[in-house]
Amino acid sequence: MKRRTLLAALAATATSTQASAADRTRSDPPVIHSSWDDLLDGVSTAADWRKREPVLRQRYLDLLRDEYKPEKPAHNLQVHESVKVDGLYERRLVSYNVEADERTHAYLGLPLKSEGRTPAVVALHGTFPKGKERTAGLVDEPNKAYLDHLCRRGYVVIAPDHFVAGHRIPPEGPYETGRFHQKHPEWTSVGKFTYEHSIAIDVLQSMNEVDAENIGVLGHSLGGHGTMFLAAYDERVKASAGNCSASFFRHNSKVEAWSRDRWYVYFKHIRPGLLAGKLPPIDFHEIMALIAPRAFLDLSALNDGDPLTQRQRVLMLMKVMDVYELESKPANFAFYVHGRAHSVENESRALMYAWMDTHLKPAAATATKLVSA
Repeated sequence: MKRRTLLAALAATATSTQASAADRTRSDPPVIHSSWDDLLDGVSTAADWRKREPVLRQRYLDLLRDEYKPEKPAHNLQVHESVKVDGLYERRLVSYNVEADERTHAYLGLPLKSEGRTPAVVALHGTFPKGKERTAGLVDEPNKAYLDHLCRRGYVVIAPDHFVAGHRIPPEGPYETGRFHQKHPEWTSVGKFTYEHSIAIDVLQSMNEVDAENIGVLGHSLGGHGTMFLAAYDERVKASAGNCSASFFRHNSKVEAWSRDRWYVYFKHIRPGLLAGKLPPIDFHEIMALIAPRAFLDLSALNDGDPLTQRQRVLMLMKVMDVYELESKPANFAFYVHGRAHSVENESRALMYAWMDTHLKPAAATATKLVSA
């Protein structure tokens, strides 16, 4: 009896499917609406957007609590070691001031055979204790050895320590931000690392080897959203590419992770609001839009965390594209969505590096040509 019932149900489903297929008719595409449409509420022209943009920028600075950052100190750049890699580039371990009483370490890669000034990239590592060492290709996963990969492509690359990693791991352990919040109770971790990454750009621009007008930033995971935060913050970033860059505030069932009460605390001051169900007055689509019209590539995975949240990212990115359209620079924005989970595999790296080539190098570097014979 159960078998006959199941067969009847399957037959009914097949009949229904055939009927719905037969009923298909030609139609124009429907307009896609989403909650991300608020980015351009009341905005229909480039002039309208230029009135909206300063409002969003101030909200972004407020989220970072940028007014609490310290004065920039003199860099006092020091070289601690230098190694030539495969006869292609020189890798230096350097340090420089980021606060009056605080220095950071970084690896700096300089191609040996470049002619004239060279485009440069800030390469940001993910949540890993020896992040800059991994970025240099010295430990762990070579997929994330951006400094090595990019130096071989002719870029000057700086790979700084995150402020609670590498040479700067606090006594409590990697990525513990308690001491930072004791020192700067009103500032945010995101404000801190964004500010420091901006100082890395200062270091690059101070170098005779660097083309100061062609600076990019890229990274994965923590380095991925660090890329977005830096590109929105510092207009000297000409091209940026962030991979698996974390979930936004809206439509995120784990949004309180942006303001934990332990370990790595991104935005301490928004925790009361998040626990009360209230989101900050700015979200990722608005932060990304602050990068426009400069080049930005977002790479993400539908299976990186909550799949429903990641599908919202696609809707969000389509709305960011509308801002680039308003700015008449649609070629400066792109996104790639994959099924590789939280990774930076070959195709993701290839896209990020090609994005840098397209937007930081002369057109001849990426030009194609016909076969002559």
